[in-house]
Amino acid sequence: MAHQHTGAREITGAPDNTAVRTALWRAAHVQADPPPHVIEDEIGLRLADPGVDWCLRPDMDPHATSGFRAAIVARARFIEDLVTEQADRGVTQYVILGAGLDTFAQRRPEIASRLRVFEIDQPGPQEWKRQRLVELGYGLPDWLHLVPVDFEASEDWLERLTAAGFEPGCPAVIVSTGVSMYLTEDATAATLRQVATLAPGSTLAMTFLLPAELLDDADRAGLRKSAEGAQASGTPFISFYTPSEMLALAREAGFADTRHVSGESLAARYFADRSDGLRPSSGEAFLLATT
Repeated sequence: MAHQHTGAREITGAPDNTAVRTALWRAAHVQADPPPHVIEDEIGLRLADPGVDWCLRPDMDPHATSGFRAAIVARARFIEDLVTEQADRGVTQYVILGAGLDTFAQRRPEIASRLRVFEIDQPGPQEWKRQRLVELGYGLPDWLHLVPVDFEASEDWLERLTAAGFEPGCPAVIVSTGVSMYLTEDATAATLRQVATLAPGSTLAMTFLLPAELLDDADRAGLRKSAEGAQASGTPFISFYTPSEMLALAREAGFADTRHVSGESLAARYFADRSDGLRPSSGEAFLLATT
């Protein structure tokens, strides 16, 4: 469990280390890297409230972790661009599976308020986030729905989502980032099958980790270190996919159209003209699938 301090008290159900680290890397991009920033997000840092010396943590070392930091902000920007594009096409529902310290609703209310945003997460961390949003003055606008789902008790997320006001008959954007590596292939296939039943015109964006042999040589040590850290904190990486394996899984689940979006293509899109050499590491890719 990550240590989350708000004043002197510890709130139970705080988000896990991964959610906090992701939020801090987004803030570190703004604070450690020169502009232009791929995404500007210091709200996750405010939510996490990690104490003044957070940037001295080994996993925040600006040089050693630059590839991961860049990959996290590329991922966030890709999703933001996708959601904006879908909202412009008239899609009105956005679902975040395993929302963690996602801050889209707080950072981009001019887009988010045109949608109904549903954040799905485990009950404890989500209640913690609800409290923090209220304490920091962001509150919960009526278009933002926090939907607690106890995955460990095998609750059906689509059932809980529908009970919270989601309309399965209307198109939606469904996003799952940084989750598939912790799940069995069967669990991921089950999620894909559920999303594939949604209204035509729905889009799923899901990240997945590549097997080590598909990584650039320079990134393999980093992946090994990440995997060791995940194992040590009790959330081991258990699933890796080649792009063709993930596309096959999505097609078998019933998606009409499936695409692989590589880390390299995100690097080309968002980091091409940088003078500081910041580039995402190569270990993660996106499945983009439409119903």
